[in-house]
Amino acid sequence: MFESSNIMRRLKRPNVPVLLELALGLGLLGLELWIWQHLVAPPTGMLAGALLSYLVLAGVVWATFPATLRGLGWANRVTLFRATLVTVFIGSLPFPAFLANHAVALAGLALLALVLDGIDGWVARRTRTDTWFGAHFDMELDAGLVLALSVAVALLGKVEAWVLLIGVMRYGFVIAGLVWPWLRAELPERLRRKAGCVVQVATLLICLLPAVDATWATRLSAIALLLLFASFALDVRWLWRHAR
Repeated sequence: MFESSNIMRRLKRPNVPVLLELALGLGLLGLELWIWQHLVAPPTGMLAGALLSYLVLAGVVWATFPATLRGLGWANRVTLFRATLVTVFIGSLPFPAFLANHAVALAGLALLALVLDGIDGWVARRTRTDTWFGAHFDMELDAGLVLALSVAVALLGKVEAWVLLIGVMRYGFVIAGLVWPWLRAELPERLRRKAGCVVQVATLLICLLPAVDATWATRLSAIALLLLFASFALDVRWLWRHAR
């Protein structure tokens, strides 16, 4: 995905509209961080972490964006806005005390990202701008949000470290595909996967709330993990049958 020849080609012939839109996304992130700075005075390291997370994400988008397209399109712009929210949340993870003191606000941030997750697909269909890149951009951002939420729940001490399985299962599936190529085959679209993602995000952000104690957080996370495991098991079974 990051072949040196492709990188050099992009450096020589940069996709200027995409670079400008990524720069606008950086400006939007700066505005969000400015608002946080004036409302709750987060640690400086949180702002730096959010900025670094966005720069990494923007670099991946720039390096993998299809050369045949000249701009992100409205659906990917919604996803990029959602990405700025996720990077703010990621920036809070190294600071468990801040995370605990502002759990409701951060859960609200994750909830907004979850709501936007349903909007970008709708925009793509309405504007006929749905692409392979957009689908994978959306999917990988979902996976990143789930991982960040599972880390947050673990850091708050509400659930033991096994809650991280919710966040890493997607990446484990990708790594397994490097060993068994039949796992990399294209899967048919299933509403079950999208609904499953919503369940994982909703469950984990509920677990962040101060009103939810460790007992209930553990129960809810266990149910979410079982549902996620069942969904992956169904996909692996489908891939195995069709590979044969």
